[in-house]
Formats: sequence, C-alpha cells, structure tokens
Amino acid sequence: MSSLSTAQIILSIAQDCTIYISFIILIGGLLGNICIIITISRLKFLRKNSSSFYLISEAIANSIILIIPYSFRIGINGFNYDPSQTSIVWCKLRQTFGQMCILISMSLVCFAAIDQYLSTNHRPYLRLMSSLKLAQYLTAYATFIWILHSIPFIAFLEIQQSNGCNIYNNVLINYITYIYYPILCGILPIIISSLFSLLAFTNVRQIVRRQMPVFRRRLDRQMTSMILIRVIFLIIFTLPNTIQRIYTLIVPSDPNDLIGAALEQLVGVITISLFYCHISCSFYIFIISSRRFRRQVKYVFFKKCWKPNRKRTACVYPAAVGSCVLSNELN
Repeated sequence: MSSLSTAQIILSIAQDCTIYISFIILIGGLLGNICIIITISRLKFLRKNSSSFYLISEAIANSIILIIPYSFRIGINGFNYDPSQTSIVWCKLRQTFGQMCILISMSLVCFAAIDQYLSTNHRPYLRLMSSLKLAQYLTAYATFIWILHSIPFIAFLEIQQSNGCNIYNNVLINYITYIYYPILCGILPIIISSLFSLLAFTNVRQIVRRQMPVFRRRLDRQMTSMILIRVIFLIIFTLPNTIQRIYTLIVPSDPNDLIGAALEQLVGVITISLFYCHISCSFYIFIISSRRFRRQVKYVFFKKCWKPNRKRTACVYPAAVGSCVLSNELN
C-alpha cells in the first residue's frame, strides 16, 4: 500500500471521527448545559450561591460556543461547508465568538475554584469575600475584558483567495500561536483552577471542626466536590490539546511526509474533540460524581417541572375538570 493511499485512509478516519463525535458533543453538550441552567435556577438555595452563579454563567458561555463556533467546525471539517469563506460577517462572527466565549468559560472555571476556596476558608474575612455580588461583578468584568480582547480579531480577520478566512497580521498570528492557545486556553487556567480547587478540598476536610449549620456544610461539600471534579476533567480534556499545540511549535512538520501529516491531523481531531468535551460534559460529570446533585435534578424535573405541567394538561380535558377544581380548592 502506497503512502498516499495510507494517508487518505487516515484522513478519512479523521473526517468520520469529526462527524460522529462532533454531533455527540454538540447535542449532548446543549442538553447538558440547559439542564444545569434549569436545575440551579429553579432551586432557591443554589440560585443564591456564588459558585452556582459561576456554573450557570459557564453553562451559558458553553452553549454559545457549541451553537456558533463549534457547529461551524462540524460543517467545515465534516462536510466541507464553510460560509465564512465567502461572507466576511460569518468569518468575523465565528472566530470572534469562539475565542471570546472560550476565554470566558475558562475564566469562570477559575473563578468558581477561587470562590470555593474563599467560602470554605477558616479565616472569616476571606469567607466574607465570597458573595453573589462579587461573582456578578467578576463575571461582568471578565466578559468586558475578553470582549476588548476580541477587538483585534474583528479588525484583522479577512478573506483572501489563498487561505480563505484567516488572520494575516504577523504580530497577531504570533500572539495566537505562542500565547492564546498554549497559555490562555491551556497552561494558565489549568494551574489556577487546579491550585485553588485543591486548596478548597483541603478546607472542606477541616470544615467539620467549625461551628457551622449542617445545611451550609453539606452545600459547601457538594459545591467543592463538583468544582473539583470539574477541574479534574478540564485538565484531562484540555491538556492533550495544549501538549499537541506545543509539540507542533517545537517539532517542525515535513511537508513531504504524507502519512506523518495525516497522523498529525488525526491527532489534532482527537485532541480538539477532547477539548470541546470539557465544554459539553459538565452536567454528566456532576450527575455521576454527586449523589446530592442527582437528587436535585430529579426533584427539579419531576416535582417542579413535569408534575405541575401534567396537572395543567389534565385540566384541559372535560373529564378531569371536577378533579382539578377539587384539587385547587384543597390547595
């Protein structure tokens, strides 16, 4: 078998992986992020918690990532359909929303880990720093900063016949290559989130000794375990993509090596799919790792959403009118 046919087989496998895995990530991620938003927003004690606010905000940012830039990626890599190559609006929209929302999502994971460290700290003045108002301010500031950060992307993105929609400014290309991808989207959030989540976990192990209400202790344990497991999977899913990008910077590729180039593309597809897994799998991680969160999801969807809607639907039918009136009078 020639190197050309082997390379074509590898590229075909990479394309199939892109199509099937990407649709699982897209659909599963949207459903999971919607479930996080509904569950937390319908429970009052979670709604007032600062770490829960970060989780809701992250779920919103992740949903935007999946809807706009990631769906474009599926069309480009899976079906060779890319409207951003002909429309400058779509070109700027896809790239800008992608980098902006990814940085917002990474920042929110770090904020959640820091907030949980503060809220579980034995020093009272540090615990007071953990508040819903501070979480709202930090989320707004981070969003504003990353919007400003995206302005050069909007300014320098253009469409050329040779390479299509891309950035052709050398300074910005070097920034994206050496700072944005390996540091801002890789090393920095991994270090910050892992450090503070481990510190929060250490605080929680000592929380029994403090005079605190039982409900607050349980909530702190739940949020700390959820954020810790979230950070662990962020590291697992983000690190391969970071290593792969650093490897491509250090080791130059040989354009004459067709099999090597095809393998590099296949590895790139796998690592970028893992990177987007951390955006789509938060809900499922929480469901698997936290028994209390499973009970909360069950309570929200069955007790607060499904049963009330079922009663309203039953009241539409004439045979059930009497029972509905009777039920309303008893309530």
